[in-house]
Amino acid sequence: MPVSRLARLLRTSLFVQVAGALVLGVVVGRLWPDVGTAVQPLGDGFVRLIKAVIAPLVFCVVVTGIAKAGNLRAFGRIGLKALIWFEVATTFALLIGLVAGNLVQPGAGMDVDPATLDAGAVDTRTGGGSLPSTSEFLLHALPESAVGAFAENALLQVLVLACLVGAALLHLGHTKVPAVLPAVEQVQEVVFAIVGFVMRLAPLAVFGATAHLVGQYGLGVMSTYGKLIAVCYAVAALFLLLLGVVLKLMTGLSLWKFVRYTREEMLLALGTASSETVMPRMMQKLRHAGCRDDAVGLVVPTGYSFNLDGASIYLSIATLFVAQAVGVDLSLGQQVTVVLMLMLTSKGMAGVPGSAFLALSATASALGVIPAGAVALLLGVDRIMDSMRVATNLLGNCVAAFAVSKWEGALDVDKAKKALDGETEFVPEEDAPVAPVG
Repeated sequence: MPVSRLARLLRTSLFVQVAGALVLGVVVGRLWPDVGTAVQPLGDGFVRLIKAVIAPLVFCVVVTGIAKAGNLRAFGRIGLKALIWFEVATTFALLIGLVAGNLVQPGAGMDVDPATLDAGAVDTRTGGGSLPSTSEFLLHALPESAVGAFAENALLQVLVLACLVGAALLHLGHTKVPAVLPAVEQVQEVVFAIVGFVMRLAPLAVFGATAHLVGQYGLGVMSTYGKLIAVCYAVAALFLLLLGVVLKLMTGLSLWKFVRYTREEMLLALGTASSETVMPRMMQKLRHAGCRDDAVGLVVPTGYSFNLDGASIYLSIATLFVAQAVGVDLSLGQQVTVVLMLMLTSKGMAGVPGSAFLALSATASALGVIPAGAVALLLGVDRIMDSMRVATNLLGNCVAAFAVSKWEGALDVDKAKKALDGETEFVPEEDAPVAPVG
């Protein structure tokens, strides 16, 4: 490749910039671990900046989606269909994880004595917290304060507020409040402009996060937990393959083409180990790919709490791994209990520090046969699983947006195929040309 072309790609292509930062981060983390730790704030700072605009973005997209669709009943149907899809998908993810864990048995032969493990290490990782109960989770989804919902970045609360505001706009009509909807749309434009500014820092974020990961954990963890890592990633790949088949049958769209269409966002999410960093851009791309505004605005943010497919796969395999490592043979009935427990606990994981360990500890306590301290076995490998969880969660949410949109008749299939085939160029909303005034 000519030097001039490479220089142009580095200057104009976010994908090339992020890919280069990812490679550089691995090299720096491997050769100079202390430097990797020192540059960690680059990744953390980027995530904080993106999270700062997610709540107002979700609010604006949902309000405008409801107001423009003009049909609150249809919006309710989308929400119900989304929840049905989420429950089916996550339950299947749990089951396929359990089947793989039984067949491969990644923890067999380790013969770990639970007494030698530091149970307090899990409390340190989770801050001594706990996952909310079902009633607490549902109650927390209702905003106690409009300002507090935004200040705490509580997406479900913001979603409830947006639905109420959108419903109020439909009830009052544009004649009574003619300035409100244009104002919300203008705020949305401002938020997208901010996202555009922050996205220019993405390569620095990926470099910092990758260098820290490699520097802190090294590559030695691959030999100790290689079998567990291989099983989790293989099952995630199989799950996504099956999800792609379902997407093809329902909509005629290719999941592989969608991955290629969103390659910049996927690489950024993998590099920062956070799917939230790409939520704003993914919502834009889904809308550009034919999904209606109200479907995207409801399905994607809700999926971040209810549709954790990658986390479900990891939790089911990790539970069996821990049991096998300490020599506990779980019966079929106990494994059914694992599925039922994780179906509930996985829904309250989003935004809770150390949520995977909390869910595993709760499951171990419910079974009564796995020492709770045995969960500490996963401390060394949990961070390595982030890439699998992030990619699977993210693609699972995007497939849900397409599937629910098609189910509701809110998907323009022709527009989607043109976008995924590259026939129509995606232009970020913050970079779209502005109409002249007057």
